[in-house]
Amino acid sequence: MKSLERIVDRKTDYVCPIFKVETLEVELENGKRTTRNVVRHKGAICVVPFKDENTILMVEQYRTALDDFILEFPAGKLEEGEDLMDCCIRELEEETSFTSSNITYLGKIATTVGFCDEIIHIYKAENLEKGRNELGDEDEFISLHEISLDEFKKWVKEGKIIDAKTIAAYGMLNL
Repeated sequence: MKSLERIVDRKTDYVCPIFKVETLEVELENGKRTTRNVVRHKGAICVVPFKDENTILMVEQYRTALDDFILEFPAGKLEEGEDLMDCCIRELEEETSFTSSNITYLGKIATTVGFCDEIIHIYKAENLEKGRNELGDEDEFISLHEISLDEFKKWVKEGKIIDAKTIAAYGMLNL
């Protein structure tokens, strides 16, 4: 059964450089009205970098929201008007110091559909070549890790890798 909600009114509650929050008044199929709070996000990319056919690169960085260090695939938000592939190439080099001449689009995921419109586009990068020397932007402190595909699967099962976009990206490799 499909049901649509018609937006009757919208109010912007908060705006920051990464997202904005809106309160929507919606009319339901039965005529009743209710509110929905929605986070509007510019979108992002995530890239799975293969050093060789069995070795992937991951980044580890402190994530304030979780108060922990998180292992994840390189990723980043789209800049205003930025092309998806340009963002992928930029983030790969910023976070791993590698570039790639062989990048494949794998698909996209919606991260938290209950309250956010963020879409993350997933890529696979092969034939890595050394690019710049430093890792991250001036506000990022990143450690780079090379791990085998078997280690990746083991670390997901053990809870050492918990980042949803990373786990989803790995799953998209075999579709």
